Amino acid sequence: MPKISPFFQPSPVAFQDSLAILHLKRDLLTPTVLRDHDDENIGYAEGKVTTTRYGNYPHSTLIGKPWGSQVKASQVDTGTRGRVGLLLAARGEKRKRGGSSAGHANEVAVAATHVEERKRVTETTELKDVKVPRPAETGFCHLLPPTPEVWTASLPHRTQVVYTPDYSYILQRLRVTPGTEVIEAGAGSGSFTHAAARAVFNGYPHENAVKSRRSHAGDVETGTGRIWSFEFHEPRAHKLQEEIRNHSLSGIVTVTHRDVYENGFTLADTAPQPSIKASAVFLDLPAPWLALKHLTRAPSSPLNPSTATHLCTFSPCIEQVQRTVSSLRSFGWLDIEMVEISSRRIESRRERVGLQEEGLRGVNATPATVDEAVDRLREVEGRDRSYHHGMTVRSLNDSLGGDGSADGQREDYVSRQQRLQNIRDAQADRKLYKEGRLIHRSEPELKMHTSYLVFAVLPRAWAEDDERGAQEDVRERLEGADAGVVEKPVSKRQRKRDAKERAGGDKDIELEMKWQIEDMSGDGQ
Repeated sequence: MPKISPFFQPSPVAFQDSLAILHLKRDLLTPTVLRDHDDENIGYAEGKVTTTRYGNYPHSTLIGKPWGSQVKASQVDTGTRGRVGLLLAARGEKRKRGGSSAGHANEVAVAATHVEERKRVTETTELKDVKVPRPAETGFCHLLPPTPEVWTASLPHRTQVVYTPDYSYILQRLRVTPGTEVIEAGAGSGSFTHAAARAVFNGYPHENAVKSRRSHAGDVETGTGRIWSFEFHEPRAHKLQEEIRNHSLSGIVTVTHRDVYENGFTLADTAPQPSIKASAVFLDLPAPWLALKHLTRAPSSPLNPSTATHLCTFSPCIEQVQRTVSSLRSFGWLDIEMVEISSRRIESRRERVGLQEEGLRGVNATPATVDEAVDRLREVEGRDRSYHHGMTVRSLNDSLGGDGSADGQREDYVSRQQRLQNIRDAQADRKLYKEGRLIHRSEPELKMHTSYLVFAVLPRAWAEDDERGAQEDVRERLEGADAGVVEKPVSKRQRKRDAKERAGGDKDIELEMKWQIEDMSGDGQ
């Protein structure tokens, strides 16, 4: 039984060798694979460490924590030159700065010896010898499980990325459900690939052979959902294949290095594979109109002949859209529509205003009331009088020949540094999440155009047998009407009640039948 992907069913806690996302701030997430040892031989005494601008996080402090936990940063040694030299030697790289080539060669040889020694020691040293991390004074992160949404925000960008507002709408318009087969051309960084894999997941192939479900329309076959992904750039295709294996998505996603413009949507250079029967197509290509010639109702087509096919293209320029729409019309695609999505996030937080917030982060340290402003003015004036009083006392002391020990400072004087420290000390006993006014604000800048989305539908294949069957059905209805046998119209609500009774308590069958009723209602039937 293969390992279930964490994108489908994450474990309750983070465990060793699992993919984790460190959430540092709203728009900064860092992916990492949790290890209980320093697998890169960098040389941290605390084991493997993820270093960020917001602190250092040894993986020993992350493994075993429930997802969503807030983890404090730790104090680790991040700046020794010896470790950097060892790492460069282990990778066979050269320093950017250095002396002569002979001196550098000697340095690399010595460092390589240390690397081998470290490997030997690491292999013979148990985990208990790893140094226990010490908490840092500042810095924290939140430990998140991998989902398509956080993976999109944290993945390494190899190409332009399809973001969550776009791919969520695309999957809905393509009618992608568990068991659907989807063709993706232009995989790129794999953002849409991961989201589509979760949407079509209906079990792995070995455990979910084709199932038959009984409905009022007959037998409905629901198989294992598949993503057939194609990428023209070979290094990107190999990198995505590696990520798919590491994320346990190999049974759902098949990545193929192929030029779909010339060779079409096949898995090999031989005849088209009959296993691809897609009902949804997503084209993220520079020239999607060049690939449409392979998406027809020909016998060798990778499209499912028994269902309508929904297509979406992702194009940044309106000129691309115009050529795509013209090609779609020439190949018989219907319901062609262009959509542009502009998303804006709404921020919900508590706004704290007042001088008691001075020196704290993320607050408005201005007087909240007139009385507070007057008190601060009196404090400033008192500090000014205290200063001048002290200067007078010291001047008199000097004129009388004193030793200068008297500074003339008033006993009630509080310096700004002391006042800020008092505010920070009082913060520990405050419940900040309950204080202030709850406000909702949208982003100051609207993230505008990413790409134009073109949607189209290709009707199912219609053969002579289908035409004869339809004509026969119409003839029977007309004959029944002439004989006075007229079917009584049934409301949509009554059809749903009948579907619930026929399902016999099976929620999956009931839901599928309701979807069919919705589709029939949408077609005007």
